[in-house]
Amino acid sequence: MNLIVNGEGDTLVLFAHGAGAAMDSDFMQEFAETLASKNYKVVRFNFAYMQANKGDGKKRPPERMPRLLAHFENTLKQVVEEHQPKRVFLMGKSMGGRVAAILSKTLEIPVQGIICVGYPFIPIKGGNPRLEPLEESLHPICIIQGERDRFGNTQQVTEWSLPDNVAIKWVNDGDHSLQPRKMSGYTWEQNLAQAIDYCEQFIGESHA
Repeated sequence: MNLIVNGEGDTLVLFAHGAGAAMDSDFMQEFAETLASKNYKVVRFNFAYMQANKGDGKKRPPERMPRLLAHFENTLKQVVEEHQPKRVFLMGKSMGGRVAAILSKTLEIPVQGIICVGYPFIPIKGGNPRLEPLEESLHPICIIQGERDRFGNTQQVTEWSLPDNVAIKWVNDGDHSLQPRKMSGYTWEQNLAQAIDYCEQFIGESHA
């Protein structure tokens, strides 16, 4: 199983990619390395379809949810057995965050919380918001969302009722990858730092 490990520490963050960009994408790499610099061990992996894409250059769509869940859970078991962390958090970019939230409902391995970066509230083809994974999870969930995210912006998300275990943290003028517009006066570096601060606060609160 291909993994990328950044950082050291007794808190492990297992970080899943989104539907279209692999674990070594610029976003995943920069986010993971910056978070790891805060004394966390951050582990990235590719889902099977993405690893196949990397292998032969073809572009496959994501597998169905049961296979994504099984792969995530198997990776979690392997990583926990290998690294023996004191605390474990699941984190995902977009689709990866949704998978993490769904998986948290049935997990046998204890995890302290879920971090979703750019949660895909609105299906790409439209329809009802994906609130069920958030409503059914018993774990603390931190959603780090760009204010302009087309899969759920400030105006849309504030109209929905979310359970008490879910906290939304907004990133200034960010899109689905937290990138702000030049006209906003914010920079990607500032938004990344803001997102990492949210991660640190959430992890700290979850094992205080």
